[in-house]
Amino acid sequence: MTEKSTLSSYNSISNNPFLHPFDTPHAAIPFNEIKLEHYLPSFQEAIRIHESEIDAIVGNKDVPTFQNTIEALENSGRLLSLVTNTFFNLNSAETTDEMQQLAEEISPMLTDHSNNISLNAQLFERVKQVFIQKDYLELVAEQQTLLQKTYDSFADNGANLNDTDKITYRNLTEKLDTASLTFDRNILKEVNDYSLIISDKQRLTGLSDDYLEAAAAKASAKGQNGWLLDLTAPSYVPAMKFLDNRELRQQLYMAFCTKGIHNDANDNQEIIRSIVNNRLQLAQLLGHKTYAEYVLKDRMAETSDNVYKLLNELLTAYKPVADKEIEAVQKYAASLGFTEQLKPWDWAYYAEKLKDQTFTFNEDSLRPYFELNNVITGVFGLATKLYGITFKENTNIPVYHPEVKTFEVFDQDGQYLALLYTDFFPRQGKRPGAWMTEFKGQWKDGEDNHRPHISLVMNFTRPTKTKPALLSFDEVKTFLHEFGHALHGIFSNTIYLSLSGTSVYRDFVECPSQFMENYAVEKEFLDDFAFQYQTKELIPFEMIQKIKNAENYNIGYQCIRQLNFGFIDMAWHMLEKDFSTNVIEFEKQAEKQTQLLPSLENTCISSAFGHIFSGGYAAGYYSYKWAEVLAADSFAAFQNAGIFNQDVANSFRNNILSNGGSEKPMTLYKRFRGQDPSINALLIANGITLHTTK
Repeated sequence: MTEKSTLSSYNSISNNPFLHPFDTPHAAIPFNEIKLEHYLPSFQEAIRIHESEIDAIVGNKDVPTFQNTIEALENSGRLLSLVTNTFFNLNSAETTDEMQQLAEEISPMLTDHSNNISLNAQLFERVKQVFIQKDYLELVAEQQTLLQKTYDSFADNGANLNDTDKITYRNLTEKLDTASLTFDRNILKEVNDYSLIISDKQRLTGLSDDYLEAAAAKASAKGQNGWLLDLTAPSYVPAMKFLDNRELRQQLYMAFCTKGIHNDANDNQEIIRSIVNNRLQLAQLLGHKTYAEYVLKDRMAETSDNVYKLLNELLTAYKPVADKEIEAVQKYAASLGFTEQLKPWDWAYYAEKLKDQTFTFNEDSLRPYFELNNVITGVFGLATKLYGITFKENTNIPVYHPEVKTFEVFDQDGQYLALLYTDFFPRQGKRPGAWMTEFKGQWKDGEDNHRPHISLVMNFTRPTKTKPALLSFDEVKTFLHEFGHALHGIFSNTIYLSLSGTSVYRDFVECPSQFMENYAVEKEFLDDFAFQYQTKELIPFEMIQKIKNAENYNIGYQCIRQLNFGFIDMAWHMLEKDFSTNVIEFEKQAEKQTQLLPSLENTCISSAFGHIFSGGYAAGYYSYKWAEVLAADSFAAFQNAGIFNQDVANSFRNNILSNGGSEKPMTLYKRFRGQDPSINALLIANGITLHTTK
C-alpha cells in the first residue's frame, strides 16, 4: 500500500518540497529536492501551523474531552515533526558547517515553541479537566497511557510553575539545548581535525594489509603520502588491538581520551559545568532534589536507589572476575618481555594477543567471513526466520547520500510494513558511533495505519580498492544491536505517534537491541550467511566454537567498563548543589571503585560523553546494563524453545516490539516472559555463576 502524504492538507504556493505532498513511493522524503535554504522557512511555517492547531484546541468552546483535547493535541504538529526529524537526522549523518550553524539558530526556535505549548495555562487547564476524570472515562490501556503521559509532560515541563518561574524554566531549557548542540559539534570537530600521518611502514607492524590499504587511501584522499590513522572507530579500535608500536598506541589513546579538554575552541569542560548546573536548577525548580530524581520517575528503575542497587550488584559479581582478567593479561604480557604495569593503551593489545593464543584466533581472522552484503543478507534473513518479514531494495526512493540504500519491508502476508534506510560507512559529515532513528514514526488515523520510515546509521569498515567491506565481529554485533532497535520501530502498531516504536522508557529501549546481539554466536544463524567472501567456504564449525568460547573473554572487564560509565553519569546527575570545580578531578573521584587500570590525570571521559551530555541518556546510562538483564532473560526463553521458535518470536513481537510505550514496560515484559526478570540469566550467559562458585 502506498500512503498519502501527511502534508496533503497543507497548501502553499512555495516551491519548498516540505510544503507540498511528497510525490514519492510511500511519501518518502524527497532528499534530492531539499536544499539547505528550505529548512528555515519550513520550520517557520510548521511552527505557525502547529500554533494554529493549539489555538483551535484552546479556543474550543465545548467541554474538554479526551477526543477534543488529548487526542487533538497528540495529532497536532505533524509537519513540524517531519521537518524536525529530517533536519536533525541529517545533522547527525550528513552535516556541514552551514547546517550546524543553522541548527544553532533553529534549536532555540523549537525550544521556545515547545515552551509556549507546555507553559500555556489555558491548554494545561483543559488537559487537567480531562485528567481529573480519568477514573471515570472508558479508555483502553493505550488511551490511559496517553492521558497520563500528556498530563505528566505538562507538569514535568513547568506548567504548574508561577509566571516568574516559567520565565526561568524557558531560559534554562534554551541554554540546555544550545549547550548540547555545542557539545556535540565540538566532539565532531575534535574527531575530524585529528589525523596521524605515518610515513614509515615499519612503524605499523601488527596491522593487517586491509587496514593499511584503507589507511593509505585516507592519506591519499587528503593529498598526503603514507598512512593516515584517525579517531574514527574503524581506524582507532584495530590500532589499539593490533599495532605493535607502543608509542603510537599511546599517542592515539591520548588523542582519543583527551577530546574536549584542550582549553581551545573545542573544549567542553565549561559546557559540562553549564549543562549539569542548568539541569540541576531545572530539576529543583520542578520540585526535585536532583536531576536524576527528576529523570528516574519516568523510568523502569524509578529511583536512584534502584539504579545503584543494580550497579552495585553487578560490581560485586563482576569485579573479582575483572581483577583476575587484569592479572592474567599482565602475566601474559610479562611472558612476552613486557615488565611494566599495563597502561590503558596496552590493555587491548595484550588482551587481544592472549585471546589469540587462548582461542587460537583473532578478530581479523573472522573478517573474510563477514563481507557486508552477506551480513546484510544474514541479519535480514534472521528477521525473516523469526517473524516472516522480507526486505526489498527500492532504488526509486530518494536518499540523502549515494551510499544510503532504502528497503521496503513487508510482513509475512505481503503487507507493506515500513521503509528502512541503511547508511554504513564513516564520512566527514557523520558523527561517530552507530544509531537507529526514524524520519517518520507510526500511528493510526481511523482505518489508516501510517507506517514508519526507519534509518540505521553506522560507521563500519569501508571497502578498499581491492576488497569489499569486511566487518569485524564487533561490527556484526553492532549491526544486530541497531537492527533490534529498527525492528522495534518497524513492528510498531500503536494508535498514537508519541507512544510508537522506540518511544519507551530509556531503560527499556535497549532490551530489543541487546536481545538481538545474542544471535551473533549462534551456529544456526552464522551458517546462513558467514561465507568466506572469496572461496565461499562456510565459516568452520570450530571457528564458531572459538567465537562462542571467546564471547565471555574478559567479560568482567567489559562489564566494569560499562559500570564505570554508569557511575560517572549518576555522579553528575546526583549533584545537589551547583558544580564549579575541576571536571577531570570530579570524574576521577566518581570512577574510583570501577578503576581497573592506572588512572591518568590528564584524560577525561565526560568531555566526550555524548550519551549523557547531548544524547538523551542523562541519569540513564545504567539503562544498558538494566536492559542487558532483560535481554538475557528474554533470550533464555528462546533458548528453551529453540532460537528460531516462531511462537516465542511472535509473543516477543506482539507483546513488546509492536506495543511501543502504550503500556508500562514491566507490564509488557511480564506478559511476554511470564515472570519478573533477574540478573541470573545474564550471570549464567556470562559464565559468572561458574566463576564465582569455584
